[in-house]
Amino acid sequence: MSNLRKSLSSMSASLVAILAGLVAGFVILLFSNPANAGKGLLTILIGGWNNGMKGVGQVLYYATPIIMTGLAVGFAFKTGMFNIGATGQLMVGGFVSIYVGVTWTFLPGALHWIVALLMGMLAGMAWGMIVGVFKALLNVHEVITSIMLNYIALYGINYLVKNSNLFDSLRNQTVNVAATAVIPKAGLDKIFYITKGRLNDVSSVNAGILIAIALAILMYILLNKTTFGFELKACGYNRHASRYAGISENRAIITSMAIAGGLSGIAGALMYLAPASGLHIHMEEVLAAQGFTGIAVALLGMSNPIGIIFSGLFIAHITVGGFYLQSLKYMKEIIEVIIGLIIYFSAFSLLVRDLIAKAGKRRAKKGNQPSKQEAVS
Repeated sequence: MSNLRKSLSSMSASLVAILAGLVAGFVILLFSNPANAGKGLLTILIGGWNNGMKGVGQVLYYATPIIMTGLAVGFAFKTGMFNIGATGQLMVGGFVSIYVGVTWTFLPGALHWIVALLMGMLAGMAWGMIVGVFKALLNVHEVITSIMLNYIALYGINYLVKNSNLFDSLRNQTVNVAATAVIPKAGLDKIFYITKGRLNDVSSVNAGILIAIALAILMYILLNKTTFGFELKACGYNRHASRYAGISENRAIITSMAIAGGLSGIAGALMYLAPASGLHIHMEEVLAAQGFTGIAVALLGMSNPIGIIFSGLFIAHITVGGFYLQSLKYMKEIIEVIIGLIIYFSAFSLLVRDLIAKAGKRRAKKGNQPSKQEAVS
């Protein structure tokens, strides 16, 4: 019952944060363009449905990597680590998956995309493990290492792409992967498309969203139903007590960051192993936004893998809705402001929830204490 009450409390905190963020966003819309504020808020709330089933498919496509990076951040949170390096891990995993997808054409079609996905996961694991090793063996804070590795990944990948056959100089981005390396649609192209005469305008959605949901369920089982997950969480709650209980703190830190990095690496692979209409690595000095959005998704989902699925879908939904705000003469960045407000309110609601819980515990403790007369008697 206490776990159910805690889950409902966390869910209510997220819902309050979403509502407060949308109200604050509406105020911003009013200041920006009062005439279209109502339409703007409605456009955001409708999200992908502004473009029918294709728009919903785009929501699922954009939700896929942020669910995965949200899992990477949330998993690390559960084990006492702050994985701010999901962006670098995503970029490394994405680059390796593109390399395999473009050059390893000797693989049969049924295996090509699977191998590319697994290689991206392994690359992300290796990149995340660096953070864990520095934390476990040298006591270097994971935030510092993660930030440095984010920029090493950015500039290193830009250099490698520009000096390889992966570079499309005309578009200043990576080339398309081979057809055999594209993640299958799994029948989703039969649902999320727009029919215009004889032309089917299909969204970029593919089986990646199914993989992301399956991995989220797997992470939930791992953390809550296995001894291995209990040990990782125990180190996150109290490392000194865990060490006393015989759990290896260093092994838990390195393993946690390796798993988190692998999840981010899969995020990069799912982003870039897509058709020509999908995302590409652009040669810009800008870190992949999906890694930082994953932090927001993890916070809004309370680091619960199941909650992260829904928070990732919601963030993707309003993000796609924000794309259509430009038709109402709003800047496209305004949706990022609204998402930021939701996250700030989420942190504030958590603070209020914790204060209320502490006050309740103090009242309960005070109520259980004997009165002066009882103490004398």
